[in-house]
Amino acid sequence: MGNWLLRGDFGTVPDDLEGMALGLMLAFLCGHVIAWVYMACHSGLSYSRSFVNALIVLCLIVSVVMMVMANNILVAFGLMAVFAIVRFRNVLRDTLDATYILASITVGMACGTRKFSTAVLATLVFAALMMYLHWSRFGARHRYDLILNLHWARPLGDLPDLAGLLDRHSRRTQLASQRSNTGYDGSDLSYRLLLRDTGRMDELVTELRSFPGVSRVTSLKAEDESEV
Repeated sequence: MGNWLLRGDFGTVPDDLEGMALGLMLAFLCGHVIAWVYMACHSGLSYSRSFVNALIVLCLIVSVVMMVMANNILVAFGLMAVFAIVRFRNVLRDTLDATYILASITVGMACGTRKFSTAVLATLVFAALMMYLHWSRFGARHRYDLILNLHWARPLGDLPDLAGLLDRHSRRTQLASQRSNTGYDGSDLSYRLLLRDTGRMDELVTELRSFPGVSRVTSLKAEDESEV
């Protein structure tokens, strides 16, 4: 009975229990590394604990799938038929999340086919790459520090006076929008400012509120520009 239990699988390439256990353990550890990197590098509001757990479980499942296939083309076609019936749909909130899923699948495939050195090396390279992109903030574009909205009650020809005040506090000033109001005098202006000293932001707002012709001043700190 014990021999039948241990030798009951008759695949093209039979697996020993020690090798299978090592592959699953390595898939478990590599999946944890990928999940830890995701936890350390993720930013934004789309963080999900279930997605982190799925990265580990996905690595294990793919490893088991590769062990079941065992270079058997008939089993491979059978698995394709099963996955065609059972369809998984999940909308990823972040484009980079697909990269972590692909990494878990790839490492799981390497562990399932006993390419252990490839799995370890791929996990380490992926972790180093993602940490580098996170720490270096590669791809971020910091164009302005402050979004400033105000009402200008004076003629538009006097705007250079206001521009002089803004230039004293900012290295770059951009008039993002200008809307004239027909119901009452004046215009609503919106500026994007790259400040010379972010610590003097409140001082700029105070000067604007006391500037002749300026009213309804509102400000909003601008974060690094990102896609929505």
